[in-house]
Amino acid sequence: PGPAGVGGAGAVYGSGPLGFALDSGLEIKTRSVEQTLLPLVSQITTLINHKDNTKKSDKTLQAIQRVGQAVNLAVGRFVKVGEAIANENWDLKEEINIACIEAKQAGETIAALTDITNLNHLESDGQITIFTDKTGVIKAARLLLSSVTKVLLLADRVVIKQIITSRNKVLATMERLEKVNSFQEFVQIFSQFGNEMVEFAHLSGDRQNDLKDEKKKAKMAAARAVLEKCTMMLLTASKTCLRHPNCESAHKNKEGVFDRMKVALDKVIEIVTDCKPNGETDISSVSIFTGIKEFKMNIEALRENLYFQSKENLSVTLEVILERTEDFTDSAYTSHEHRERILELSTQARMELQQLISVWIQAQSKKTKSIAEELELSILKISHSLNELKKELHSTATQLAADLLKYHADHVVLKALKLTGVEGNLEALAEYACKLSEQKEQLVETCRLLRHISGTEPMEITCIHAEETFQVTGQQIIAAAETLTLHPSSKIAKENLDVFCEAWESQISDMSTLLREISDVFEGRRGEKYGYLSLPKPMKNNANLKSLKPDKPDSEEQAKIAKLGLKLGLLTSDADCEIEKWEDQENEIVQYGRNMSSMAYSLYLFTRGEGPLKTSQDLIHQLEVFAAEGLKLTSSVQAFSKQLKDDDKLMLLLEINKLIPLCHQLQTVTKTSLQNKVFLKVDKCITKTRSMMALLVQLLSLCYKLLKKLQMENNGWISVTNKDSMDGKI
Repeated sequence: PGPAGVGGAGAVYGSGPLGFALDSGLEIKTRSVEQTLLPLVSQITTLINHKDNTKKSDKTLQAIQRVGQAVNLAVGRFVKVGEAIANENWDLKEEINIACIEAKQAGETIAALTDITNLNHLESDGQITIFTDKTGVIKAARLLLSSVTKVLLLADRVVIKQIITSRNKVLATMERLEKVNSFQEFVQIFSQFGNEMVEFAHLSGDRQNDLKDEKKKAKMAAARAVLEKCTMMLLTASKTCLRHPNCESAHKNKEGVFDRMKVALDKVIEIVTDCKPNGETDISSVSIFTGIKEFKMNIEALRENLYFQSKENLSVTLEVILERTEDFTDSAYTSHEHRERILELSTQARMELQQLISVWIQAQSKKTKSIAEELELSILKISHSLNELKKELHSTATQLAADLLKYHADHVVLKALKLTGVEGNLEALAEYACKLSEQKEQLVETCRLLRHISGTEPMEITCIHAEETFQVTGQQIIAAAETLTLHPSSKIAKENLDVFCEAWESQISDMSTLLREISDVFEGRRGEKYGYLSLPKPMKNNANLKSLKPDKPDSEEQAKIAKLGLKLGLLTSDADCEIEKWEDQENEIVQYGRNMSSMAYSLYLFTRGEGPLKTSQDLIHQLEVFAAEGLKLTSSVQAFSKQLKDDDKLMLLLEINKLIPLCHQLQTVTKTSLQNKVFLKVDKCITKTRSMMALLVQLLSLCYKLLKKLQMENNGWISVTNKDSMDGKI
């Protein structure tokens, strides 16, 4: 499966010509060939440097020849890919072709030098081999690595250019969407926009997976998450504006979505090109935990070098850290006990630093054992105080976040806003809008505190993303609620409010997960690498699966899994009932629906310890196929939608765009390692699968009704299952 990414409007991954990164697998091919070449070149080096060069067994000779031939074949494949890239990119064609020629020559040289078929006739025919010309094979190997690197760097420039071009296409279509006044024109442009967003999602997703910098990877994930969620918001917000063109709050709602998507698109390009617009620099402040980590490294360095840094620098560094703790002590949500303890530990850290500096000055003039021991004791004391401060800050932030999430778990304010809107009660709207604003400020401040204690740079980025999402989405919900209150009978205004409320609820859920991860890192239960919103490469999956086996769920967890499985089993029955209604059982929509229902039933049996799925690996593989089948279904439904009228088409596209993100989320969960937490992973997977099955039942029912309606309107049977139909494929 390809990388998870932004769900397009009625468009599905894999549709349309998306350039080398998709059609020809530029990144995949060059990477796979590179991974083949490097170990082989390493083997050649080993053989060249073999100590016993005077005694050459037949086994050694055959190994040398096999390696040489394998290198030459791999180079041949690499050159073909490089030449194909060159033909598609005229501005780089000459550079790529030169590098390809060099690589080919190097490969042929290595093959010739390792060809030992005539080794017995060396003296008679003067053949040059690896044993008579080690220098030649070393030069060839170096030339090979150099030329391969050139091609890969040039290919990287091609990929960056593709991403920038794709972004520009999306922006151009967005500008058209902003100005559209006709509902029919909107449908046409939005369909194009969806396809372009899918292309951009593919390219940016591949890039995200290839990033080595965890901080950049987290930033890319955050930007792509914004694009994924905003695509759906853009659809309903734009429709609301078209339906109520004179409504100020509707336009405010729409503008907010467009603005956020543009910022996210720019952020992706900033990460890809590794440069900020107008020479800007990253002004985000260092978190408290990161500051403490750096400070402790500095004071521990005094054990090796007493003149490593100035005393003033240490004092300033500590003051900066303690100044940032004011985010905790100044917060209205911090309890009195936590505030007093933080202030007490801050004072203690200052005193112990002064003691350390005093001993440090003595140690610079007196090189005695007692002074050295006193310095060590001072370092340990201040380190202990800072560790205690970290614990207190962690306890303060996580307790506040947990209480807040628990208090707002029922989403009472969101439900009240929806009801207020339907009733058209402007007075109640003002009251609940004020409550949501208060809740938003609480969540924003809590995210800020969580960032300080997150422990890793990727999670700091995730906290910042959550903070921004609550800030923006809270305002957008209020605008959407105002629109509905002014137009209480508007179906599209209600649908629009629902979409923004779902985004809020989704972010609350993400924050709950983030809180668990922060605690895991603090308590040493997890490393620093995390799965993001895009799929890891398939080759990493096996390692993830191996880690699933050791953990066994307890009786309570088994009961929960069984309950989830029962609900899934009931949904498969509902899906089968919908499938039976269709007269044409060969219809692709029916076939994909039947496949998904069958796989979901296997998952249900797995929760009971029955059926064909026996191991965790079986389960994960089944879920990967299930998610892929879901994407195929959305492709078929999208093709069917092209035969429908605008209102029916939009209604169907709306359902498709609920299913696409779920498919990608399930793919992401299956690829994410949870460090032996089998129950947590299975729980997440079955929950996602259940949501997808619920949508499948709705889609099957809706498609069936729309098909019947289409047949009646055309006064006869219209086959929507013939793959060679003039109207399009399903």
